[in-house]
Amino acid sequence: MKILVSGATGFVGSALTYYLKRKGHQIIKLVRRASLEPDVREVLWNVEKQQLNPADLQDIDAVIHLAGENLAGRWTEERKQKILNSRVQGTQLIANTLAQMEKPPHVMLCASAVGYYGNRGDTRLTEVSGPGEGFLADVCRRWEAATQPAAEKGVRVVNTRFGLIMHPEGGVLKALYWPF
Repeated sequence: MKILVSGATGFVGSALTYYLKRKGHQIIKLVRRASLEPDVREVLWNVEKQQLNPADLQDIDAVIHLAGENLAGRWTEERKQKILNSRVQGTQLIANTLAQMEKPPHVMLCASAVGYYGNRGDTRLTEVSGPGEGFLADVCRRWEAATQPAAEKGVRVVNTRFGLIMHPEGGVLKALYWPF
């Protein structure tokens, strides 16, 4: 399969692209600036200007959208706006671009987060539980809603609600490893 991946250089994206390549899939990285990486197909996009050329995506089978501002760090109002914009605007750009295509890919996997459910204490939650309250729940609701143009075009959309990423080389476990 030919798979377009945004966020391919991030912690999850780099591990995923490595795995998919080993399984024989062709990876096309969605990038903000061209790199000098040999034997890698790249497609340029500009989220701020909402620029992504549908012609560059004509032969892909699937999209995996992982890009977004890192959540680590202090959440000032400015930082929260970057977190929201990076997810919603990037997702809107991809979904709108897929909706313009004559033959879009079959599936779009879009990262989301368990923050969708909000903090509900000891309440048992499942995939069918509704959204919660608060900043992260609002971000996730808007993030997932941004995929709608692709779904309306007939692309199967899967919103993957990630929890904390636990690995000694990255994610939250790396940050917590040395203090303990």
